[in-house]
Amino acid sequence: MATQTKPILHGYFRSSCSWRVRIAFALKGVEYDQLPVNLIKDGGQQLTEEYKALNPMQQVPAVEIDGITLSQSLAVIQYIDETRPGPHLLPADPKARAQVRMISDLIASGIQPLQNLYVIQKMGAEKMQWSQHFINRGFQALEPILKQTAGKYCVGDEISMADICLVPQVYNAERFKVDMGKYPTIKRLNEALLEIEAFQVSHPSRQPDTPDDLRA
Repeated sequence: MATQTKPILHGYFRSSCSWRVRIAFALKGVEYDQLPVNLIKDGGQQLTEEYKALNPMQQVPAVEIDGITLSQSLAVIQYIDETRPGPHLLPADPKARAQVRMISDLIASGIQPLQNLYVIQKMGAEKMQWSQHFINRGFQALEPILKQTAGKYCVGDEISMADICLVPQVYNAERFKVDMGKYPTIKRLNEALLEIEAFQVSHPSRQPDTPDDLRA
């Protein structure tokens, strides 16, 4: 789809959901602009009335694209996939496509929301234990699923939306000191994906709003 203006990603360097969208743009070869939203500074720039008008949930990402504004990373990824050329992020085969959606939803609905910034800010001193518990709980379900579905990547040998969801979640798991040795399939897939340029250029350590002490 030809478009006159670049998409604009309103995101945060370390946001899992923002990273998913950055990966999708990179895999598709789509140029886009970034307008960082600092989730910490000034009490959280996502909580301003200006940003609320863009995304009423006051979360990142929000993506301005083709004259509309989309939030919710999986919806954004599927829109990019359906409107831009390049490698398909959802398989053509209905069974494989369902498996990709299942894995993506398990991560995006069953793990990540329970350890996102808004939630862990409410947990105070217990935030590390809380986050580890829910990431481990999710990975204990994800590991046997991936043993069945994975080839080179999460579902077979082609990169998909499931892989886009996996890598940011493993990054979070490592931040919260989850023992990845218990999840050899997840660990193997993550290591393979991090060798791919689209996952490298979109990494939190390489974004315009990455603090200097975290920059690669």
